[in-house]
Amino acid sequence: MRYLKLWKIGLAIACLLVLTACSSAGADSKSSNKKAINLAYVEWDTEVASTHVVGQVLEDLGYEVTLTPLDNGIMWEALANGEVDGMVSAWLPQTHAPQVEKYKNKIDNLGENLTGAKIGLVVPSYMDVDSIEDLTNQANQTITGIEPGANMMATTENAYKEYKNLEGWNVLTSSAGAMTAALSQAISNNEEIIITGWSPHWIFNAYDLKYLDDPKGLYGTEEYIGTFARNGLKEDSPEAYNVLDRFHWTPEDIESVMFDIMEGMSATEAAKKWIDNNQDKVADWTQDAQS
Repeated sequence: MRYLKLWKIGLAIACLLVLTACSSAGADSKSSNKKAINLAYVEWDTEVASTHVVGQVLEDLGYEVTLTPLDNGIMWEALANGEVDGMVSAWLPQTHAPQVEKYKNKIDNLGENLTGAKIGLVVPSYMDVDSIEDLTNQANQTITGIEPGANMMATTENAYKEYKNLEGWNVLTSSAGAMTAALSQAISNNEEIIITGWSPHWIFNAYDLKYLDDPKGLYGTEEYIGTFARNGLKEDSPEAYNVLDRFHWTPEDIESVMFDIMEGMSATEAAKKWIDNNQDKVADWTQDAQS
């Protein structure tokens, strides 16, 4: 009897171990099958807003979403190498044209997601200058810029080649956040400042600003913001690919998200708020996806 009891106890323990192993294997299988997507972006206010909105939409569809902030040049390289899955941060047809040309065979162009964008030199409207070619000694001959890896900065640093009146000017590299902080401080003190600006951007809602005319076309004309994916994403994750492909909104949409972030809301909270208020647009982006 004692051996029989021991045998039964041993059998129960063996069964328990088998069940535990099966459960663990099932969990591992479920974990490995979990949908995942990694979106890259540059920490410009526009791209923070758009990437968090798209990321939240994909998360609502059941994806494990990673949002990776990168320097502009590294972002394109990471996409071309397949280290990230996609991005919604390409300024075209001019600003990021060199990167598109360099990596065109390694990335998938999904087209524009926002039209009516613009870049250039921006000043407070109270400044008595309207054109780049009329600049003399304003703002101590300093242009306040953003990250050194941005194409717009390279254009600005070489502007003296086209505009001889800018020879000897200083282009101050910083970050998008530092640039907007400097702008805010200058306006509060009614001081002169020249920045590398772009729209859509919340600063045009918050302050009375103007673009300086660019008669030599250094900064191009109207641009659009485009979406790109790594090669192979369409086959690996058609749901996510379709959302990225269908993603499209307006300057008013993105500015509302940017404004909420500027007012102190986290990027995730601002994205959720916009999604809640724009279910019709989100439904269009996700119509081929299933949660």
